[in-house]
Amino acid sequence: MYNLLKGKKGIIFGALDSNSIAWKVAERAHEEGAQFVLSNAPIAMRMGTINELAAKTGSQVIAADATSVEDLQNLVDKSMEILGGKIDFVLHSIGMSMNVRKGNHYTSQNYDFTHKGWDVSAVSFHKVMSVLYNSNAMNEWGSIVALSYMAAQRVFPDYNDMADNKAYLESIARSFGYFFGKQSKVRVNTISQSPTPTTAGNGVKGFDGFINYAEEMSPLGNATALECADYTITMFSDLTKKVTLQNLFHDGGFSNMGISQNIMQGFMDKK
Repeated sequence: MYNLLKGKKGIIFGALDSNSIAWKVAERAHEEGAQFVLSNAPIAMRMGTINELAAKTGSQVIAADATSVEDLQNLVDKSMEILGGKIDFVLHSIGMSMNVRKGNHYTSQNYDFTHKGWDVSAVSFHKVMSVLYNSNAMNEWGSIVALSYMAAQRVFPDYNDMADNKAYLESIARSFGYFFGKQSKVRVNTISQSPTPTTAGNGVKGFDGFINYAEEMSPLGNATALECADYTITMFSDLTKKVTLQNLFHDGGFSNMGISQNIMQGFMDKK
């Protein structure tokens, strides 16, 4: 490996199991020399296998509800104690839609579910950064990354209210990123990843169609979870010190495609 994160310290949210992008990021961060704390919601920790990841990477786990400022303050304070100083990088890999889980159509949502999903998937990013910012917990030239999806810009009907959540998430990154950059030269970005067969991704109706369509559309094919982890590591490293306020597409070129020859041929073959 390249020691891209040697001496750096971080917090990684959202590693549920070995399919998680956050899990892959943690493995790669460890390989690149970083120390970090792992965090997830208490219910997610019971469902997943995060302790295996902690043992593998020599990390400690701190449970935190990312919608709770009190929990996040405790997480940040304890992380700095464990790591022996300020934070260099943070990954926000958190998303949840109760409307998707319960099969509620976008046009007929349970708005209590909508609000909860918005808080978990998007507002939590603001809360995380607010605690870090007001605690002066980030080192200069630190990096904060949240994971997004292209449904924030384009219509994917079955992605439901998660599309709205991702759009809000990306807006928070830009707005808070300005203040974080001005205060302490911390950069804030989102990565818009290809559809990826994580536990959360597989919960979206028609996901197999999403991933197959994107594979046919993208000139380089879909980016894997491990490839997303590699990209995230570069965003945590000093190689990207002047990249901020960006939504970075990591999707094999899908986001700039109109139609591919393969898909066009499929329509022509129907004649």
